[in-house]
Amino acid sequence: MNKVLVLGGSRYFGRGVVERLRDAGMDVTVLNRGSTPAPSGVAHLIADRDDEAGLKAALGSRSFDVVLDQVCYTPVQAEIARRVLRTDRYVMTSTIEVYDQVRTETPMAESLVTPATVDLGLPEYEYGEGKRQAEAVFSAGDTPFVSVRVAHVLGGEDFTGRLRHYVERLDAGDAVDIHAGPRPSTFIHASEIADFLTWATLADFTGPVNAGSHGGLSAVDIARAISIEPRFRVVERDASPFSFDRYAVLDTSRATGLGFSFSSTTDWLGEAIEDARKG
Repeated sequence: MNKVLVLGGSRYFGRGVVERLRDAGMDVTVLNRGSTPAPSGVAHLIADRDDEAGLKAALGSRSFDVVLDQVCYTPVQAEIARRVLRTDRYVMTSTIEVYDQVRTETPMAESLVTPATVDLGLPEYEYGEGKRQAEAVFSAGDTPFVSVRVAHVLGGEDFTGRLRHYVERLDAGDAVDIHAGPRPSTFIHASEIADFLTWATLADFTGPVNAGSHGGLSAVDIARAISIEPRFRVVERDASPFSFDRYAVLDTSRATGLGFSFSSTTDWLGEAIEDARKG
């Protein structure tokens, strides 16, 4: 039985991953700050990952076959984890936003971003840059490392409210604020990314891997899936979530080649919209 440590995993698709790993027969331990209890049948450790001494105390002499890190946002957090956690393989949930500086007209392959520079002295980090630098810290270590670059997640008990923003405005007859000519990006349903992260945790490959459903969506595509006659307002700044002024579609051929089959956004977008409408 593999011993798996999940950092975070207390809500949304992270909890789904924990439950899937447990149901697959893994010996699962969740470590978080204690605001949410772990699912039944899962060990629970309480610590703040930013407190290195407290993290060491909570873990004691424990070691794991694999760590799934759901909540690493900065290189400082990555450095602490690399020093403290004892594991044979490390999987980090990263993001499509590591490509936020890429300008391309073709799907973005993992090789377009190879993080190398780390600045531990910054007081705070932009989301994409923090994830890029966290990837760089782990990649420089000796432990086999995977970064799962997750597309925008929709569906389920989505606490971000981004899709709900569209639903509420369009259902009320209001306009959605978009860029001039909004470009497509890649999306994935919450249940599918939970499946993918479970699969990636139990696999043996290393390196970055993109995760997203087939079929890119633009802000206009999302709006038209919600309303027969959606209204739009073109803005130069402060556009609605998921309105992008750059092409941002992921190339998922590496994951497919490794053996994971993604759905298409048309398979689940309507369900995600209804989830947002109910929520």
